[in-house]
Amino acid sequence: MNIRFYNARLMTLDERERPALTEGELWVQGNQIVYIGDGRDRRAQEVASEKSPLVWERQENCQGNLLMPGFKNAHTHTAMTFVRTVADDLPLQDWLTKQIFPREGCLREEDIYWLDILGIMEYLTSGITSNFDMYFYPPMNASASVDTGFRTVLVPGFNNFGAPIETVEENMCRVNEMGELVSMVVGFHAEYTTSMERMEDVAKLASKYKSPVFLHNSETEREVKECIDRWGKTPTQLTDSLGMYEYGGGGYHCIWFSDEDFEIYKRRGLTAVTNPASNLKLASGIAPISRFLDEGISLAIGTDGASSNNALDMFREMYLTTALAKVREGDASAVPAEDVLYMATAGGAKAMGLTDCDRLAEGKKADLIMIDLKQPNMQPENDILKNLVYSGSKQNVKMTMVDGRILYENGSFHIGFDPGDIYARANEIIQRINREAGFGQ
Repeated sequence: MNIRFYNARLMTLDERERPALTEGELWVQGNQIVYIGDGRDRRAQEVASEKSPLVWERQENCQGNLLMPGFKNAHTHTAMTFVRTVADDLPLQDWLTKQIFPREGCLREEDIYWLDILGIMEYLTSGITSNFDMYFYPPMNASASVDTGFRTVLVPGFNNFGAPIETVEENMCRVNEMGELVSMVVGFHAEYTTSMERMEDVAKLASKYKSPVFLHNSETEREVKECIDRWGKTPTQLTDSLGMYEYGGGGYHCIWFSDEDFEIYKRRGLTAVTNPASNLKLASGIAPISRFLDEGISLAIGTDGASSNNALDMFREMYLTTALAKVREGDASAVPAEDVLYMATAGGAKAMGLTDCDRLAEGKKADLIMIDLKQPNMQPENDILKNLVYSGSKQNVKMTMVDGRILYENGSFHIGFDPGDIYARANEIIQRINREAGFGQ
């Protein structure tokens, strides 16, 4: 679709890669941004002639509202929507072993498809245009994204309890042939669920495909201590010693880091993906965001899954990222809003390898959102960008566009599925799983 957005505020990145505001127009042709400017300059005339005939199928008066790149949710377990609120108020190990694992053991491959669509719907309401997903049956995850028009990068949750590395490779090859909206890189669940032999298999697979590697890393103090007891190294030191990061990658959570861990992340150019709401709910700790920034280490933000969060809401994650850093450091100036906005957009895109949709610029994919500034929580307009982080919420998301398609607008979904049907299927799935897992609901 060819769409002209005019009378808009636009969040771009300046020469220092900092979020900045301009005013004007943004033109989308097909799935690409083809123009940003005031609509009257020479460049506008050039684009109009280059794209001839550039016929608008829609012209949208933004009425001074904000267009910005969509949020990149850099750590998710989307299909875990089915265990939202069934295992709350428990420590991580009990949460996993006594509540989550037994239910996950009853999941069927087709369940993943419907549970993923439910999660995608929630992402869209929060202005999230892509996610970095780790869960079972990656081709089914990918199918849900393709069928709804959503953008997803997948990473395997490879561990001791699942299929061999050959299946991981087969899934990667299959997903990477399913179209531009989906892709898959190498990874595994965590050191504490994966044998040395299987971790070595991960390193070999990454080398074969020149792929980055991602995993849950240093989420709890116990995890790090037990890894040191087993191997004499932290999870970061161990995975680095196995040669996993020759082509980059990073970790999810990254709370309990040593000085050497920071050095490895800096030297290897890795990304730390913070998940503040999940870490708070599971009492895992507060990530050292200020130090990552001081060290020049790339950062991104993720929601984690709906059972450990429980809301897939990037606005809440942004606020917690900065607020927790201020408390941790005892410094109200720590981790300013501009840094958080970068993490939630371009930082996540970098982690996911989505450099073609990381910002609003000519030639980039049209993955963007419109923020309603005409609501009380966004007024007065003293500083629109700070408002996004400190007072913004899902209620401000007027529109979410992925790959040039409007998938959510003014409270309605345009994904090819009836929301009521998705809700009904999700409830049927969890009721069946609870019965099969012996939870008696």
